[in-house]
Amino acid sequence: MKITKQLALKAILGVSIAGMLFSGVLSYFEIFQQFCAFGGACSTKILTIPSCVYGFVVYLIIGVVSIIGLKSEGKYK
Repeated sequence: MKITKQLALKAILGVSIAGMLFSGVLSYFEIFQQFCAFGGACSTKILTIPSCVYGFVVYLIIGVVSIIGLKSEGKYK
């Protein structure tokens, strides 16, 4: 099976969506509910922002870049 550029971008998009869902749920509980979804104390913060928010932003950027790559697939051949 040959892995094409389009298939790789779709896989990256799928992983980024899963990452956004996971880190989004963690961010929601940490910011709005003041509760750690894992039951313990989630005290990992960078510049007073929970680290899961940074994870959400990174997965969002990866997802946007993969969508741009999928949209421009036929333009640069």
